[in-house]
Amino acid sequence: MTSSLSPALVSHLPTGLLVGGRWTPATGGRTFEVADPASEEVLFDVADAAPEDARRALAAAHDAAPAWRATPPRERGEVLRAAYERIVARAADVAALITAECGKPLAEARAEVLYGADFLRWYAEEAVRLPGVARVAPAGANRQVVHRRPVGPALLITPWNFPIAMATRKIGPALAAGCTVVVKPARLAPMTTMLVAEVLRSELESRGLPAGVVNVVPTSRAADATAPLLGDPRLRKLSFTGSTAVGRTLLGQAAGQVLNTSMELGGNAPFLVLPDADLDAAVEGALVAKLRNAGQSCVAANRFLVHDSLAREFAHRLADRFESLRVGPGDVDGTDVGPLIEADAVDKVDEIVTDAADGGAQVLTGGTRPSGRGYFYRPTVLTGVSPDARVSREEIFGPVAPVIAFADDDEAIALANDTEHGLAAYAYTTSLDRAVRLAGELEAGMIGINRGMVSDASAPFGGVKQSGLGREGGEAGIEEYVETVYVAL
Repeated sequence: MTSSLSPALVSHLPTGLLVGGRWTPATGGRTFEVADPASEEVLFDVADAAPEDARRALAAAHDAAPAWRATPPRERGEVLRAAYERIVARAADVAALITAECGKPLAEARAEVLYGADFLRWYAEEAVRLPGVARVAPAGANRQVVHRRPVGPALLITPWNFPIAMATRKIGPALAAGCTVVVKPARLAPMTTMLVAEVLRSELESRGLPAGVVNVVPTSRAADATAPLLGDPRLRKLSFTGSTAVGRTLLGQAAGQVLNTSMELGGNAPFLVLPDADLDAAVEGALVAKLRNAGQSCVAANRFLVHDSLAREFAHRLADRFESLRVGPGDVDGTDVGPLIEADAVDKVDEIVTDAADGGAQVLTGGTRPSGRGYFYRPTVLTGVSPDARVSREEIFGPVAPVIAFADDDEAIALANDTEHGLAAYAYTTSLDRAVRLAGELEAGMIGINRGMVSDASAPFGGVKQSGLGREGGEAGIEEYVETVYVAL
């Protein structure tokens, strides 16, 4: 057991399935292991849900739906607000758990706890603010009432890389809207999501509210567990965060029931440095946009498109900053960059870098794996990268920064948009005219101008093209969990 986790925390962490308000073993007692990516040490044995377990969870959500829907919005909001306060009060323990199962440095984990908890606070406030309309029809013969009601039981599939934020960003608006949920957390990092679920379960129980509002089914066999639910008429909503490839498969499966779907899929974010950019600010912004969670983020900067006049200097400055960073376990003081999540992730990053180098790219720094245990990869800067290289076309999901030069603004925008993805984009310029043009022409759902981070609980998060459907966060997030009803009086 890793020393960063307190025995008191570990003794109270659930490792089973949450179904109908009770933590239970999986059918047949099956479990799977959750390991620390920095040490490869096994941390927990977690219940491994079978298809019948997932169906039991959906049944519990379905049975609890009428009572939860009838719970006053204010009371639903108070549950979320109380959960927010409890998580913030335990921020140090929650951050240690995130670091243990994900590997990210403790400073990043602490920031994620506050960011993730903020979704609960935001949707506690939004629960009482769903808009409606009551008006006389234009012809004057009747009145129109338009209101919103919960869409119904929801399946929420979350990724491993931000285990509290990705869970609360879905659970918060779903519960605020009056939906019950079945959460399928990531196999690689389910424990933080399960901790959040226990906080909510406890709050619901203490208030005498329905037991099956929040259900959790960790599993090592995601497709087996979720496929039966997608074909079940009791399920009315699917929200998924993950790869575009898996998203396409889930959309196909959801079509049979014409499920309401939200998809937050892959990214290939361009980071543009225009000729008039503040280069110091651009380099610092690049570190934030690239290296948060060791580059394992769907909004991580994936391609650095830099004007010819600045490309060489930007690349060398970035390489100098990368070389100054400390790579190591997230629970060690002074660590800047933690491990990747598993061995396969390191192999993929290494293959992408090798492909770029074989195609003529120069490795300014990094490009190697440190020796010893753990799934580490050194922060890497590449120059002379072809726009057709794998590192330019694929989502890297690692600490690798390919620098590609461009000649003018038109070429920069064309390169930025030359991808099937459109989740996030970043641009550095001191020209207001350029900023306005980029905001209008970059094909991305989120655009950061002169900043390397765009995420905020109060803002809509989502992409265009094959980066997804719908939005999470902000006022838009709760709209994903309601349906509009028109009544003619």
